[in-house]
Amino acid sequence: MQTERQKEIIEVALELISKKGIQGLTIKNLAKKIRITEPAIYRHYDSKIDILIAILGLFGKNTEPIFNNELNNDNNAIDKIEHLFTKHFASFSATPSLVSVIFSEEIFRNEPILIDKISRVIEKHDKILTTIITNGQKKGEIRTDIKAKHLSVIIMGSLRLFVKKWQFSGYSYNLPKEGKRLIESIKLLIIK
Repeated sequence: MQTERQKEIIEVALELISKKGIQGLTIKNLAKKIRITEPAIYRHYDSKIDILIAILGLFGKNTEPIFNNELNNDNNAIDKIEHLFTKHFASFSATPSLVSVIFSEEIFRNEPILIDKISRVIEKHDKILTTIITNGQKKGEIRTDIKAKHLSVIIMGSLRLFVKKWQFSGYSYNLPKEGKRLIESIKLLIIK
């Protein structure tokens, strides 16, 4: 369980990364923005890497129930995939700074612990999405001429690219609204 100060550090870290990139996330900048001393930051997190690990952990913690709920509900596979997209677009729209961390190759470069952390989150998501697709294929809802694991990559890759384009545009459009159009296109590609 995070303390209020740890939550504040995470929020400010996301803000700094969003505005200044990963190089803008320093203990000095965090302390200055929060108006506490640098040693006070270190009482809550040992390093910048620990802060990034906490951010990735928060993302995983927030998205895991979304994936598990869709896997376990009685909707058809297409509705489940649509709900996954919709919920992710809403989440990123509510916290755009998460995009700067979750989809940043720069942050993970040369940091095996961060690569491991995000890889585990991605693997969980991919496994659940592949299961949803496989079940949809068995029920005749999703095309079977493409392997479920490949469709999962196509779907997750589309989500990632779409969200990155939104970020690069300076968050200039309504992600959930435009995302709904992308969802309709994805459905055309995968429905049997």
